[in-house]
Amino acid sequence: MMLKMLACKTIKNICRAMKEFVEYIVKNLVDAPNDVNVNCYEGERGMIVEVRVNPHDIGKVVGRKGNTIKALRTISMMICARLGRRVRVEIIE
Repeated sequence: MMLKMLACKTIKNICRAMKEFVEYIVKNLVDAPNDVNVNCYEGERGMIVEVRVNPHDIGKVVGRKGNTIKALRTISMMICARLGRRVRVEIIE
C-alpha cells in the first residue's frame, strides 16, 4: 500500500490513496466497520481527510489521551510530506 501511495503523482490520486489508507486503518479499529465513512478533498492548506464513524466507536478511534488519532495523523502527515503535500485528518461527529 505504501509503494502505491508513493507512486501517486496527481492530487486526485494522492487523495484517493490517503482515503483508502485511513479507511483501512479505521475499519480495523472499530466494532462497526460498515459505519465508517471517509472523505478526502483538497482544502486551502492541503488535503483534508474527514472520518465519520458510529458514535459508539469514536472513543476507539481517538484512543486513550488521543494517542490513536495522534498516531494516525502522524503517519498520514509523514506519508504526504514525502509526496510534498500537507494533510489534516479530522473526526466528524
